[in-house]
Amino acid sequence: MCDMCDQQVKEHEVSDNHPGAETKVVSVNEAVGLILPHDITEIIPGEFKGRAFKEIHENDAAIAMALALAGTGVKMEGEPSEGKVNLIAGTDGLLKVKHQALTDFNMLGEVMCATLHDNYVVKKGQVLAGTRAIPLVVKKSIIKEAVSIAENAGSILSVTSMRKPKAGLVITGNEVYHGKIKDAFEPVITAKIKKYAGEIVGVHFAPDNAEFIEDRIRELINAGADIIITTGGMSVDPDDVTRFAIRNLGVDELHYGSPVLPGAMFLVAYVGAGLKPAPTMQIPILGIPACGMYASITVFDLILPRVLAGERIGRREIAELGHGGLCLKCETCRYPVCPFGK
Repeated sequence: MCDMCDQQVKEHEVSDNHPGAETKVVSVNEAVGLILPHDITEIIPGEFKGRAFKEIHENDAAIAMALALAGTGVKMEGEPSEGKVNLIAGTDGLLKVKHQALTDFNMLGEVMCATLHDNYVVKKGQVLAGTRAIPLVVKKSIIKEAVSIAENAGSILSVTSMRKPKAGLVITGNEVYHGKIKDAFEPVITAKIKKYAGEIVGVHFAPDNAEFIEDRIRELINAGADIIITTGGMSVDPDDVTRFAIRNLGVDELHYGSPVLPGAMFLVAYVGAGLKPAPTMQIPILGIPACGMYASITVFDLILPRVLAGERIGRREIAELGHGGLCLKCETCRYPVCPFGK
């Protein structure tokens, strides 16, 4: 108690929660020989009498919580230090965080877990979260409840591996097709696909002709593409027909428009049974508007890793991107270390 030499000690003669509680204040020097409280007896008439608190050491608490929080692709980083333990990625992939369960966990008050954002692309060994019991000694009942919340959620953190894409690219527009302007899309999209160790199965240029675009998409799927990316022709001008060509394929699902800037005229669709011969899997089609040529990061960068992780993107998933969907257009782009898409 040397750190408290100039402080005072309170001797609690009865529980502070009792209406008749009395407190005697003495200096540290005068406290020598007094009995310090070491437990509190809880009495519930007719129900219970005994220790109010059964306690657990902070390191043991951290281990129990970390094991419950960690799902597939997540593991502990060594042993706890001063009651805190980190959770790290066991593999490269996409971090998934169950928001509501995490909030319920942190609502307990005496425990905490801080994480990276949901849908963050992570590398093996990267720190994803930290957890600890906040007091040095915490009630076992609190830890049990925290563990239960995480386990009932089927774990709160997981890392999903992403497949290596085999992309087919259809670049549309009369000006590019007829050689009046130089294409700027192909190098941009190729670099983004290679970032995920993918390959470009083929690249086709197409005029603003729905049937022509439709035929090029079919050719790429028949050539083995497992994701189709179309660029241009996504606006509302009469000659912007790319989205109509995609619909003509007999898609199983199509969503046009997103609450993200840049990328409001983005399209996502899935095609499978409508093709002849039908592919063995539904093929995602991502339509990128003109902003993809000049903006380094767009809605495409938010959606692509989720598609590669096997997530099906529907209207709700797109709508949820509105919160955090405004790019700040920083002079030096630091994505993903920024609020865009978070």
